[in-house]
Amino acid sequence: MIRIFALLAAALFALSARAEVIDIDNAELARLAAAGVPVIDIRTAGEWKETGIVAGSRLITLFDERGRADAPAWVDKVKGVARPEQPVVLICRSGNRTRAATQLLTQNGYTKIYNVKDGIRAWAKEGRPLTPAATAIATCPGNAPC
Repeated sequence: MIRIFALLAAALFALSARAEVIDIDNAELARLAAAGVPVIDIRTAGEWKETGIVAGSRLITLFDERGRADAPAWVDKVKGVARPEQPVVLICRSGNRTRAATQLLTQNGYTKIYNVKDGIRAWAKEGRPLTPAATAIATCPGNAPC
């Protein structure tokens, strides 16, 4: 039993060791989004409505208003947007929650994750365009990530 656990731990470590997590600024976020790399906004619906979102972002909340997360369900939703071998961009309010999200993705085989280091706050502070969240939410089919 101990050997099986050790093998599983080694396999998870090997997967996360191959993962590349890259902190990016807003210029790089704009470039990656324009190139079609999925941008996943992990904030809450209230936060999306308060500030708006980066156009084209997929809205998949990780932590609820109480700080709780259903990590397996969140990873499953992300897999509906991008497979582990595809790059993905993560954004939150300030860049802190995306740190935890990058760990979840690396543990699930994602190999290239971009973290918007200063989050949506910096995007808005630079006067970059924001889309009303209601517009994006209205186009989401059922419970699918949008």
